[in-house]
Amino acid sequence: MRAEITDKAELIFLILTFLFMVGSMTGWVIELFFRRFISTKNPERKWINPGFLTGPCLPLYGFGLIALFIMSLLPYVGNNSGVNTPGRIAVTILSMGVMMTLIEYIAGLIFIKGMKIKLWDYSDEPLNLQGIICIRFSVIWTVLGAVYYFLIQPHVIDLVKWFGDNIAFTFVVGMFYGVLVIDLFYSFNVSSRIHEFAVENDVVIKYEALKQEIRTDTDKLKKDWRFLLPLNSDQSLGETMKERLEKIKVKN
Repeated sequence: MRAEITDKAELIFLILTFLFMVGSMTGWVIELFFRRFISTKNPERKWINPGFLTGPCLPLYGFGLIALFIMSLLPYVGNNSGVNTPGRIAVTILSMGVMMTLIEYIAGLIFIKGMKIKLWDYSDEPLNLQGIICIRFSVIWTVLGAVYYFLIQPHVIDLVKWFGDNIAFTFVVGMFYGVLVIDLFYSFNVSSRIHEFAVENDVVIKYEALKQEIRTDTDKLKKDWRFLLPLNSDQSLGETMKERLEKIKVKN
């Protein structure tokens, strides 16, 4: 019995790591196309590498997929009929929207308080909280929760079942996490330099604005912009932040 429980625990852990990988990479693709074709903050419609990491991974979406997967199964707990009522479904979808908003808020707050970096800025949005979350994106999260519940969840369950039958695929998952560790090391090294500058100048730096300023400078010099290394330029990062401080700092 003890070995069986251990095996189940290991399988659950592997499934969660698998879902995190799928969610993180899918979220990166979603954000990539959103910024290219929809976002009003990219009027030139250029390809922008989204997020904090350099590779195709947005951890917020990874944790989000895990949360949505678990929450979509909760209505069936203690429900012997296996049939959900409209009320249960509505509560589940609303809870998904709240959970995704909470994950977004916690992630944003951690970077602001811990690194003095603002990864995104909703300050111009109505009914926003500290520029980290806002009502519009909370509604979008809720709509995405409904789309997930009705359209995507069955496919995710099939994907999880497939993964359970093909555990050898954990090799690919392991490679993903190996690359992720390297990416985290590099990205946090860059962020530590931003944090040091922010502390010295008593400001919070807007990460996306900084990337945009570096890209603008690169375009003016008619040099190739590094999509996967958006903070790399001929000028040092410290000099760039000093010259562009008014454009990249969070306004009080």
